[in-house]
Amino acid sequence: MARVVLVGLPGSGKSTVARALASRWDCPVIDLDDVVSERYGVPTAALLRELGEEAFREAEVAVLREHVEADAVLATGGGVVESEPARELLRGQVTVWLRVGVPRLVERVAGGDRPLIDADPGERLALLAARREHWYASVAAISVDADASVAEVVASIAARVAP
Repeated sequence: MARVVLVGLPGSGKSTVARALASRWDCPVIDLDDVVSERYGVPTAALLRELGEEAFREAEVAVLREHVEADAVLATGGGVVESEPARELLRGQVTVWLRVGVPRLVERVAGGDRPLIDADPGERLALLAARREHWYASVAAISVDADASVAEVVASIAARVAP
């Protein structure tokens, strides 16, 4: 079982918080987007464009399945909850939902290459939030307000999860 699996919308801080938690707990961090990117030899944004969202989600679930039992902190992609097989895997873990309001997410993702939200980040993130919120809630053992400093988010998680 992973020590903790982080889920949340794009820009919620999953990768950053995962690295900080892993450092605090002196354990490995596995960023599933990085694993998918390494496996296919292209950045995840390019892969999403190339494969399409459905095929990308299948690749993402395969990588989650391979790593979900690692003694590590896992950072998922924001859309991992779109897949029922992924949600089933996440429900068996200490899954933490990093919640951040849409205006703050828009600030955080500015200038990035994010195919699902590039056209209009504010509108797209609001739509993704509305669509995914119940899925995040259904898999999360813990929900954390991640509209704070990384140190505060890490402290909040560490206070509720044993390393």
